Amino acid sequence: MRVITGTARGVPLQTLPGEDVIRPTSQRVKEALFSAIQFEVAGRRVLDAFAGCGQLGIEALSRGAQSCLFLDQDAKALQMVQKNLERTKFTHLAQLLPVEALQFLRRAGENFDLIFLDPPYKQQLLQAAIPLAAQRLAPGGLLVCEAPAKDTLPDQCEGALLRKTYHHGKTKLCVYAKGLPAE
Repeated sequence: MRVITGTARGVPLQTLPGEDVIRPTSQRVKEALFSAIQFEVAGRRVLDAFAGCGQLGIEALSRGAQSCLFLDQDAKALQMVQKNLERTKFTHLAQLLPVEALQFLRRAGENFDLIFLDPPYKQQLLQAAIPLAAQRLAPGGLLVCEAPAKDTLPDQCEGALLRKTYHHGKTKLCVYAKGLPAE
């Protein structure tokens, strides 16, 4: 697994062994995801909830995101995120919080321009996370969700509308957008 493009292009990222610990987004799905939002990453404040090894937030930083907050309740996962941030030289743009993502989203006071939701599939967390994350989206913000292809996700939630769904084998990506920024 490597950073696809940007300032850290080609830097290898590490993950914890075993899919029971972390199920990283496949390289093919990550490429499709960032191809879909490639012009909407630079300058954004990013939240990588359920960070795992941090590859989605790190890819966003490599493509010019302003900052990224990484959440994971697993201390070993956050240690891996820290190592990957050091490898890519993005530690100064990142903050790591050892907290359960749903708990953070329920009480967070800040909004984000780009939120990644890629929770463990077996725990059925995505349905609960989508409305909470949509509330934390700034106007003009994007919410990107990764889910099993068979899962049904809402067409709209908390002012965020489903913009497009992309299917990649057993995985689907849903991109939601929240209104346009006030002019």
